[in-house]
Amino acid sequence: MRYYTIVIPLILAALFCSIPAYAQEKYLGGSPQITAYIAGTNEFYPGQDATITVDIQNSGTSQVLYTNQGTLPQADLPTTAKFVIVGLSGEGTPINITTNAQNLADIPSPGITSASFSVKITSDATLGQYTLPLVVRYSYLSNSLNNQPTSDQVQSVYTPVNLTIPLTVMIKPVVKIDVLAAEGSGLAVGTEGYINLTIENAGYEDGTRATVKILQNGDSAIIPTDNSVYVGDFPRGGTVTCQYKVSVSAAAQQQTYPIDVEVTYTNSEGNTVTSAVDTVGVPVANKLSFIVTSPPAVITQGSSSVISVEYQNTGSITANNAEARLSTYGPLSSSDTLAYLGDIPPGGKATARYAISVASGATPGIYPLDTEVRYRDELDNSQVSDTFTADVQVNSQPATSALIQMLEVIVAAVVILCAIGYYVFIVRKKK
Repeated sequence: MRYYTIVIPLILAALFCSIPAYAQEKYLGGSPQITAYIAGTNEFYPGQDATITVDIQNSGTSQVLYTNQGTLPQADLPTTAKFVIVGLSGEGTPINITTNAQNLADIPSPGITSASFSVKITSDATLGQYTLPLVVRYSYLSNSLNNQPTSDQVQSVYTPVNLTIPLTVMIKPVVKIDVLAAEGSGLAVGTEGYINLTIENAGYEDGTRATVKILQNGDSAIIPTDNSVYVGDFPRGGTVTCQYKVSVSAAAQQQTYPIDVEVTYTNSEGNTVTSAVDTVGVPVANKLSFIVTSPPAVITQGSSSVISVEYQNTGSITANNAEARLSTYGPLSSSDTLAYLGDIPPGGKATARYAISVASGATPGIYPLDTEVRYRDELDNSQVSDTFTADVQVNSQPATSALIQMLEVIVAAVVILCAIGYYVFIVRKKK
């Protein structure tokens, strides 16, 4: 029994000692070979928002393979690009890069990865070829194994690399619009009117089958009701004029509001293209308003009279086919509360006449009566002004008039009494 307890451990020890130590393969020499190119189109238009996708490829190869270099595996291959960071620059070009540098991690060899960059081509970019530098930063395993012992110790040395790769993009010719003039006609708060545009093709492309469009700019108070005008050929340096119907929000104020203008056309390659937007301002007048410029109309207690009220247009657009309305209340009354004023230009005046009656017991004084003006805007839409006041002066009857009225009452009473007495006398006489 004691014999076996000695032999068995010896046999096990011999077995463990007979297990071989496997050598590790390690690579010597070589480095990453990085190239880059634009994936997809590299042609863009002025004013375009685009994405440039860049493929980054590593095609490095190792020079020597060592098969007996210690027992530890090699940490990295010398052809692997470690901690890759790429950035694209548009400095000095009409191409604005809006994406920051990107971390792409490691790129082994052979291997390829992509990075996308958002760009904005300026609207005034001229056609031609532009070079964008792609900066690539990485590290790679650069230590040599020649002087390292075949042991379990590996000394890793990494070398940083900064690489600039030029990428080429093309700016193609396009129709570029320049709004030379934008004028409003009949545009006031809450009305409809016209916008007249004069537009030049300031680009390098001759557009055909062109349509000029206007668009609402965000929450602008100017809202197109018809937004397209077909102009046909729109050559370089050519000018077109267009008119559009628009409405103005009732919540607007007197100020200048933006509108967007663009052109859709067929380019020289037969493709339908939409130009970059040009934004212009169009002035909007305040809501049309009126005032009464005549002094208070005068009327006497207990009488009826035709009064005159003069209205003035204090707005900046014409009130077409204007009508005035006067609202009366006791002790004033009228059966004729409407008056036609006609067309009243800005600053113009018109007179309305109303038949007014005043009760005999009316208290003398000034009575502010409500009035308003209804009119047609430039697109023949019915509009109505805010309510304002027209004053009427009620005077008491003169003393002579009161005496005359009293005498008239006395005379009438005497006549009635005489008539009654005469009637009684005739009746008794007949009896």
